[in-house]
Amino acid sequence: MVDNRGAPAYSVATIAEHTPGSHPMKALQFMGPGEFAVNDIPMPTIADDEVLLASRAVGICHSDIELLEGRYIIPFGYPIIPGHEWSAEVMEVGKNVTSFQPGDRVVGECVIGMEHFGFSISGAGAEYFVAKESWLHKIPDNLSWTQGALVEPFSCGYYATVRADNLDGSDTAIVLGAGPIGLGVVAAASAKGARVIVAEPSTERVAIARQLGADASVDPTTAAFLDEVMDLTDGKGAQVVFEASGKPVAMASALEVAGFRARIVYIGIDVGGSAPAKMGLFQSKELQARGIIGSPGVWPQTIAFLSRTGIDLSPLVTSSFDLTEADRAIQTVYDDRAQVKVHYNSTAG
Repeated sequence: MVDNRGAPAYSVATIAEHTPGSHPMKALQFMGPGEFAVNDIPMPTIADDEVLLASRAVGICHSDIELLEGRYIIPFGYPIIPGHEWSAEVMEVGKNVTSFQPGDRVVGECVIGMEHFGFSISGAGAEYFVAKESWLHKIPDNLSWTQGALVEPFSCGYYATVRADNLDGSDTAIVLGAGPIGLGVVAAASAKGARVIVAEPSTERVAIARQLGADASVDPTTAAFLDEVMDLTDGKGAQVVFEASGKPVAMASALEVAGFRARIVYIGIDVGGSAPAKMGLFQSKELQARGIIGSPGVWPQTIAFLSRTGIDLSPLVTSSFDLTEADRAIQTVYDDRAQVKVHYNSTAG
């Protein structure tokens, strides 16, 4: 059901689903389209090649909302436990597991073959959950639980900078959109030495972008947007353009803010939208453009990059709740569009 504000109705009541003699745990469950609750469910058990994990921090992504509303991109079924942006502590390992031991701090990838962790199979939004050894990566000691739960969204921004072909301190880059992914691009590009301009109308998100290393900002919704970009780039445009909003108008404007022989990386996703674009700029500016999706194959590099550069991504987390209030965390995402990243945390175990 949906309430009169357009957000799903929810209940904090628990459901006794555990079998006799089993130890129940708390879990955020999506029960059906628009229905979610923190429920009591049975503790999971592990197979020989699996790891039992205690959740520490879990982030809410726009994809989680799509899952809740019944429109995720691959088949799934309810009830389902969300949570694909997470950090956790190893509690127990199966007898065939060799890479991890109890007490290890880990994060895990979310696209596993044809399955999507936290979508087609239940995720980390519970006190305890199970993962395969092959999905996991250790968190360096200098990264917090919060930082660990930001590895997944940051990996997408980091991957964008990898795909920008030798991005470095010689480049001026513009990032269109300062959502969680765009802000990750800002942090990664700045840490690689690039001069970074962020194009974002929200003053709150611009402030976070500045904390993460942005050198300048422009409002893409104003008539003076293109002129301001040109002023900031001595009339040349940006050498690198990252489109992170997923809005067709911004996708089209990427061609206009790009400089001669610029590299454009499209990160934001829009399926079916359209906007007029000056396609001739591809030739007149000799542009290179590529689209990316996710962060395939770069998790180890992402984690090492975060650890070695000392980037503090914690400003992205604008609200935090206890796991027992994870339903309130979801409701906050619906009620407050100004939120950047909402986390829920657990101290189970």
